[in-house]
Amino acid sequence: MFSSWTAEQIREAVVCGKVSATEVCRDFLDRITNYDDSLNAFNTVTAERALVQAAQIDDSRNAKSAKTSLLGVPIAIKDNICTKGIETTASSHILKGFIPPYNATVISKLEKEGAVLIGKTNCDEFAMGSSNEYSALGPTRNPWDQERIPGGSSGGSAVAVAAHMSPVALGSDTGGSIRFPASMCGVIGLKPTYGRVSRYGLIAFASSLDQIGPFARTVRDTALILRALSGQDPNDSTSANEPVPDFFAALTGDIRNARIGIPRSILAQGVDEDVTARFNDALEVIENRGAKLIDIDLPNAPHVVPVYYLIATAEASSNLARYDGVGYGYRASLNSEDTLTAMYDRTRNLGFGSEVKRRIMLGTYVLSAGYYDAYYLKAQQVRTLIQRDYETALEHVDAIAMPTSPTPAFKIGEKTNDPMKMYLVDIFTVSVNLAGLPALSLPCGFTRDRLPVGFQLIGNRFDEATLLKLSDAYEQDTNWGNTTPPLT
Repeated sequence: MFSSWTAEQIREAVVCGKVSATEVCRDFLDRITNYDDSLNAFNTVTAERALVQAAQIDDSRNAKSAKTSLLGVPIAIKDNICTKGIETTASSHILKGFIPPYNATVISKLEKEGAVLIGKTNCDEFAMGSSNEYSALGPTRNPWDQERIPGGSSGGSAVAVAAHMSPVALGSDTGGSIRFPASMCGVIGLKPTYGRVSRYGLIAFASSLDQIGPFARTVRDTALILRALSGQDPNDSTSANEPVPDFFAALTGDIRNARIGIPRSILAQGVDEDVTARFNDALEVIENRGAKLIDIDLPNAPHVVPVYYLIATAEASSNLARYDGVGYGYRASLNSEDTLTAMYDRTRNLGFGSEVKRRIMLGTYVLSAGYYDAYYLKAQQVRTLIQRDYETALEHVDAIAMPTSPTPAFKIGEKTNDPMKMYLVDIFTVSVNLAGLPALSLPCGFTRDRLPVGFQLIGNRFDEATLLKLSDAYEQDTNWGNTTPPLT
């Protein structure tokens, strides 16, 4: 009954007393029970906790609680974001049984606004992957075609929203891990500016690239969640002391004379025919709304994938050194004569999956003596050039548009034996993380095989409002978010 409602509709109905938070919560929990066995979007369903939370909202509803922006709204959380008292595994064997003693800042903010946490979602292990196949708990499946990937690493959150098992969800984006699954599943995914949202309590993959952001089915819900998440946090030294604008005020529908940059040279080859067609259709809709399309150049775009996979793996090797079987998490069983080093080796060998081990080894190599300058330092220098390309382009345009992915969702198992092919699906997303910019993927139609296609908008630092404004105008003329996958 409530599964088709937006977060905004749910909040308004709960505030007015038309429905109870408990009714809403039960409806979404029932939907998870009915569909998640086949989709595998959730690692943990927090049904008992959620119902207690919802009942407390119903029992204490008053003028003060009515001012909260997410009262009674269920939300799913990617399983690499710490939740006090709820297992948080990052979909890895090495963190099986880890119960955080604290909440991530974003969780505290959401609960303060009245959101109801209904579960932790599946993801690629430690957020390392583009397909959600690298989870220790098995792959998540795309609700539009369950033989295909949902995109990663935040695939569980994208599927939860696409399959109406949660109206909104949180993911993390290190190189496209919100935007790519949003594109594959036909929902909206926003990667905020680096520093807009606190990373405190996010299990680190690559600290200079990671950012938490929302999934939703409408632009208004996206703005609603972003407003709740944003703001400086004293627990995160990288969170920015930037004012949080009224994102709803930007949703005017008026984008006359907005300037949209199109980097046509990087779209000329390697992009699926249907993706190109839907991207051009989306540009036409925005142009008909009064926006101006302007050709731009991003000269260092050919380097973004190698630069990203040097920097991200280097930071991963450093961040994941803490998982040694001593402080917390999984510890391998040992013989009495085994050394401490043997315990480290066995724990990491059994606790980490193949993709995580591959990235740790790559990162350790590029940081090693004799190779640091040639690889990691050089990658940081080219990263600066990539940042400058975007700064230069965004001096002349209000946003940059490109497809979110060069292809629609591919079959499960299609690319797992060829890491290079898997890494290349990130070609249109990783540069945004390298530059620290905000970007939003919104659905723009379907291929001939009825697979969703995503349209990406990239903006200036801390100018998520413009992305939301453009997306809202596009949504008013298309509204692809109202489509529902053929679940059985």
